[in-house]
Amino acid sequence: MIDSHIHVVPPRLPGVGPMNLTPEGGVAEVVRWLQAEMAASGTEQALAMGCLSTSEDDPLGVATTLEIAAQVPGLFAIGVAHPEHNQPDHLQRVEKQLATGQVKALKGYLGYLHYPPTDAGYRPYYELAEKFKIPFVFHTGDTYSPYAKVRFAHPLLIDDVAVDHPNVRFVLAHVGNPWMMDAAEVVYKNMNVWADLSGLMIGATEDFTAEENADAMADTRAQLARAFRYAERPNRFLYGTDWPLAPMTAYRDFIAASLPEACHEMIFVDNARRLFRL
Repeated sequence: MIDSHIHVVPPRLPGVGPMNLTPEGGVAEVVRWLQAEMAASGTEQALAMGCLSTSEDDPLGVATTLEIAAQVPGLFAIGVAHPEHNQPDHLQRVEKQLATGQVKALKGYLGYLHYPPTDAGYRPYYELAEKFKIPFVFHTGDTYSPYAKVRFAHPLLIDDVAVDHPNVRFVLAHVGNPWMMDAAEVVYKNMNVWADLSGLMIGATEDFTAEENADAMADTRAQLARAFRYAERPNRFLYGTDWPLAPMTAYRDFIAASLPEACHEMIFVDNARRLFRL
């Protein structure tokens, strides 16, 4: 199983806390915790988001992620593309890091950063994604911060850049939740757009079986199932959890119960393996 969307470092986004990723014991404790979660859930590979960084030595915010990946077999890094950081020297450092092959995708934090995907600051990153044949992931949908502006995170906005950059493969994180049908339309229309299934429900393991959450879980399953059918692209959906916001085993079971079993091999393994070239 491949988890296409986790966090192993605090994202350092405006208004977003550490997400329990600064425990006593630091990196060593995160490594232990992640290894246990991956083993229990049957997750063999995972892609971890970087953090906003202003360091010249870490242009994509992946230094700590790569440190953890060196100790967790099957873990890979996704770097952060910041539209304000598009100076030639910064982009040269980004290109140098991408050339190592250690970074499997780029990510833009729509909503958290108050820029649409069509902003000129993202364009050099699209060009680099095309050059290195790596996907570009966008946060879409609801945010985890009171400082975010969700109008910038609507999945329909990705249609513009999908059309303008046909050789870039885009991923709509969180299926644009709560705008899942809009995200499904973008996936249906554009052959260069995927969606990941992460973070549709968050909480502790017991929250996924609590009676008081039954209606919310049923509603989310119904919305996801409808969007999945509408998109008619089972080969364009990627399993992901948003760990540690969701426990790996409980979330695996939640997604497995939400989508057709006949498509599980694609959703849980094959689609991500092909897209990220794992």
